Amino acid sequence: MAKEFLGWVVELELEPPSLQNNTADADRLKKALSGKIGASHITIDLVVLKDLSTRLKEWGYRCRCVFFKNYGNWQLIDIIACDDPEPIAAIAVDLGTTRVVMDLIDLHTGKRVLQSAFDNPQFEIGPDILERIHFADKPGGLDRLNALIISAINDEIRRMCEETGIRKNRVYLMAVAGNTTMSHLFLGISPHGIIREPYIPPTNTPGAIKADALGIMINDKGSVFVFPNVGSYFGGDLIAGALHAGFHQSEAVSLLVDVGTNAEVLLGNRDWLVACAGAAGPALEGGVSEIGMTAGPGVIDTVTIDPDTRAFRIGTIEDKPPKGICGSGMIDLAAALFLSGMMDIRGRLVPDACGDRYRVIDGVATLVLVERDVSDTGEALTISQVDLNSLIRSKAAMYTILETIMEYVGIGFADIETFYVAGTFGSFIKPRSAITIGMIPDLPEKTYSSLGNSSLKGAARLLVERDAMDQVDAIRDRITYIELNVNQDFMNRFSAAKFLPHTDAARFPSVPLISTQSL
Repeated sequence: MAKEFLGWVVELELEPPSLQNNTADADRLKKALSGKIGASHITIDLVVLKDLSTRLKEWGYRCRCVFFKNYGNWQLIDIIACDDPEPIAAIAVDLGTTRVVMDLIDLHTGKRVLQSAFDNPQFEIGPDILERIHFADKPGGLDRLNALIISAINDEIRRMCEETGIRKNRVYLMAVAGNTTMSHLFLGISPHGIIREPYIPPTNTPGAIKADALGIMINDKGSVFVFPNVGSYFGGDLIAGALHAGFHQSEAVSLLVDVGTNAEVLLGNRDWLVACAGAAGPALEGGVSEIGMTAGPGVIDTVTIDPDTRAFRIGTIEDKPPKGICGSGMIDLAAALFLSGMMDIRGRLVPDACGDRYRVIDGVATLVLVERDVSDTGEALTISQVDLNSLIRSKAAMYTILETIMEYVGIGFADIETFYVAGTFGSFIKPRSAITIGMIPDLPEKTYSSLGNSSLKGAARLLVERDAMDQVDAIRDRITYIELNVNQDFMNRFSAAKFLPHTDAARFPSVPLISTQSL
């Protein structure tokens, strides 16, 4: 039997008022709604109360109620006539540092009507959150950053509504999942303390806020829920991801990693959860190299090298001519270079092994990945030693973050049943390549599971499953957060992880030992 759809819209029929039943219209409505959804207390805003009686009488005391639960507080957002044919909608938002993705959802069916995405316009201020935080400290900086993202979201709402024929006034709910800094900039709250000791954000639980207070152009009575964060570098995007993955309800121990501007990690099961985050993302997203870019048509996402002939085989998204390389492509490249002997255990290019692909450009050792005559740009696509050094640091940081959280809990990698990898990075990464360079633990490949955009999926789930809010509460309250910025063991482990695959090769038994390479 299909599970009953328990969303945020229900239909009610009230007993008309009479001398025998002289309870106020609002109180009768709250009592009926409470009985229907199991709420102990419901509030109704003045703006709804003003014409509540008039509308109920006009509709024969039958209506559809749009409501929401802001943590433990239930609120009636609006009432709508039962015979009103227009859709009632909501929008889920993955508020990424680089990219923003939005789902328009029908609240009657819980189904997605349309998905859309756009580049985060705050990128013009700075590509990473550090630059944006510094900019927010300047006079007018915070207002500028806030206006950029609010305006862009409103433009996208307008476009999505025009494409689907759904009026903006029929969008009543929005759920926003982003990292801690992005959430604060969305709210117009200064993120100043996030990067400064003791690394305390202004708020961890912003909750649901009136759309008009944020300048979000949906129904004026609408509610915008911002997912909670658990520390400066562990944001609502991971809470939403955990909600989607559901491992917080499982007895088995699982691990969730989302690599964006930072690498955010959540470890645990239904009994306990531990989280931490660290700066490991930019190079792993392809964001350090001059030819690095986010995944898209023509972007290199796979690289293999014949170990005997050292011939390159390069794959691009949609098989378009190569124009750049994404994070998964960088990891593939590094793994292939290492296994072919073209890069040593320190991550340094080996000139003799690289052959005519090895160049020195402006005094920097460089590898030609794609010659100019076959690239989409008309220029050779090259990876420098500086790019590779950055990747090695990033992979070392990623592994060290994982190692540190496991050590804190007192369990080993072998105790993990499922290793979830989230985000665009997780959609393209090949576990074998990541294991080869020592970025993730040497576990059976079946252990690894890609979640795709788990942040967006979690936000969407909150909008279609009434009990999801309680689960967000449970996830947030159960998490113990480790602050890596003051963890000395982290730095010691990091140094050991800056080799391929690691200074302790026994940790990676499935990675072939290259006997000709040495420290």
